Amino acid sequence: MLAVLLLTALDLKSYAAGGEDGPPKSRVAGWWESLGNNVVHCGLCPRKCIINPGQRGFCEARINREGVLYTLGYGNPIAVHVDPIEKKPFFHVLPGTRTYSIAVAGCNMRCLFCQNWQISQARPDEVTAYDVPPEKVVANAKRSGCPFIVYTYTEPTVFYEYMLDISRLAKKSGLRNGMHTCGYINPAPLKELLKYMDAVNVDLKSFDPEFYKKMASMADIGSVLETIKSVKREGVWLELTNLIIPGQNDDPGQIRRMCEWIKDNVGGDVPLHLSRFTPAFKLQNLPPTPLEKLEEAYRIAKDVGLKYVYVGNVPGHTFENTYCPKCKRIAIARIGYEVLENNIVDGRCRSCGDKISGIWK
Repeated sequence: MLAVLLLTALDLKSYAAGGEDGPPKSRVAGWWESLGNNVVHCGLCPRKCIINPGQRGFCEARINREGVLYTLGYGNPIAVHVDPIEKKPFFHVLPGTRTYSIAVAGCNMRCLFCQNWQISQARPDEVTAYDVPPEKVVANAKRSGCPFIVYTYTEPTVFYEYMLDISRLAKKSGLRNGMHTCGYINPAPLKELLKYMDAVNVDLKSFDPEFYKKMASMADIGSVLETIKSVKREGVWLELTNLIIPGQNDDPGQIRRMCEWIKDNVGGDVPLHLSRFTPAFKLQNLPPTPLEKLEEAYRIAKDVGLKYVYVGNVPGHTFENTYCPKCKRIAIARIGYEVLENNIVDGRCRSCGDKISGIWK
């Protein structure tokens, strides 16, 4: 309902894909090559789909039409909201800022535990979406008073061309860009995209390759780890999210190895969000993550040497707050997505003057 109300207020146009308002949106995709005989090879993500005429890639958002690869996820978002930046989650980026958040249906991982499965598992041309070209997204974001546009809710990689065009226009208009992603994207398109990104949150779903194979449709964890390192290397602000699922990825030894990898490869100042799982999609037989498991993971991460660790999806928990690594006082106090207190001045702790990593201006 929120999306509908917001879009109506901004004079956006709703349409059913393929309905009376015209054919489903599509345009020629990027990052592909012809293999002859009208067969194409998609090079956007590590799945590297070989797509025959009339067929789609694994993501269901890219289709081969007579030897040309088209994206079906352009200008037709299924969700548009104004959200607090903390919801993404970004805890070290302009606290309390409103973000213009947008998503097109689809995903290239299809996790069994997806929390947004109703829209991430859909085809972008077979849902009721909205007609919002890139220039309109930027105009609406500015009109809404949002300094950030964030590509989120589903998997932004599947609407890469749309996201890239919006990001370029946003930069020219003085806006910033962020995305929350599963990180399953090839290095070359990622590098091009990162030229326009200011902040990226990557889901590091587990540190076990078998988990990715079992839970994320045979995805390769190595590609996700390379994405994480690339974001850091390109100088884009990075945060990580690990959804802890009971009995699946909550082994203390595995969590320790994950945290050690984070510290050794991208640094101890990269925020890590340890989020509570709630039963969803194909894992509705599992219980929510016990609070003691989240707190155990928090202690492991801190013991390894990660400076900024958070417990997510537990509103009011003390580990939602940002604590200064030096004086241990509260730098930012939060309840859920609401900032109660901000004690960071010019990027430093108000109490002791120690630098707090993040984007604060």
